[in-house]
Amino acid sequence: MNPSTRSEAQQRADDIRVFRAELARLDAEGVLHLSSEQQQAVAAHHDGLLASFAAAFDIDRDIKARQLSLGMRVASFLGALALAASVFFLFYQFWGHFAETAQVAILVGAALGSLGLTVGIQGRDPSGYFTKLAALVAFACFVLNLVMLGQIFNITPTDKALLPWAALAFLLAYTCDLRLLLAAGICCVIAYISARVGEWGGLYWLDAGKRPENYFPVAALLFATPMLIPHRRFAGFDVIYRVFGLLCLLVPMLVLGHWGNGSYLDLDPDLIEGGYQVAGFVASGLAIWFGARRSWNDTVNTGITFFVIFLYTKFYDWWWVIMPKWLFFLVVGLSAILILVVLRRLRGGGARP
Repeated sequence: MNPSTRSEAQQRADDIRVFRAELARLDAEGVLHLSSEQQQAVAAHHDGLLASFAAAFDIDRDIKARQLSLGMRVASFLGALALAASVFFLFYQFWGHFAETAQVAILVGAALGSLGLTVGIQGRDPSGYFTKLAALVAFACFVLNLVMLGQIFNITPTDKALLPWAALAFLLAYTCDLRLLLAAGICCVIAYISARVGEWGGLYWLDAGKRPENYFPVAALLFATPMLIPHRRFAGFDVIYRVFGLLCLLVPMLVLGHWGNGSYLDLDPDLIEGGYQVAGFVASGLAIWFGARRSWNDTVNTGITFFVIFLYTKFYDWWWVIMPKWLFFLVVGLSAILILVVLRRLRGGGARP
């Protein structure tokens, strides 16, 4: 099956490189010998595939190209941030010199112009680096557009502005295959849903962060999204959804485990803190178990990270004051070794080396 996206083409190219390396090892070890005709046929087939992928998607054909691509991604990201900051400060420096009509025209023109530029570049940029740069600038212009239009017409700030920001971020992310903008859209969704939940609980929307439990509904939504909607054509998108979902679940539990007054529950704060500490251990343990069953390394790693954080915060609560410092850190070090042993046995299915 021919790849339809750059990520699929890159994955196929990586598979070819790994196959060639393993085939060379098998030949050197005397396990598998292909005839010269077979070797030439396989090599010609792979070379043709790589050439077509490089022409259509500008993939990284070797390790050196991949290393250079990493530098290009960093340069693209920093360039986009710099251009977005340039647009922001340019607007504010000369803003007072324009009439209200001109201000509106400039804002609308910048948003639409940058979006059109992104669409135009996408059709001519198989690598995607310049598309990413233009898309980030388009998103920044759109956010600036709504913020400054609100100031011009004296509109009361509202969380509803997060919806169009999220919509554009998702549109650009799925159209241009940009994970950074997907993360931006997810952040907008997180802020909007938590603000809505906070308003239902009687809070002003900007104070939604004062109740960490406001983030639990969006945690379930984000974690379930890639399970309900396949993302096979978008490499890494499902990982971003799952990690943000776990963060929206485990970070509030970590906070509430030490700040019971931030809960909606009308209980003793110490009881709330103890309950959320237990819930944090259980939730992170379930994330490890569920991620291992589904072979989701991102879920396993996130679960392990938070399990260790919950464990070490409990060590601090229990022993930091009463133990000598050398003994406290010795216990922490030994617990780290124990965790490594357990994880190693789980990884190896309990087999001895």
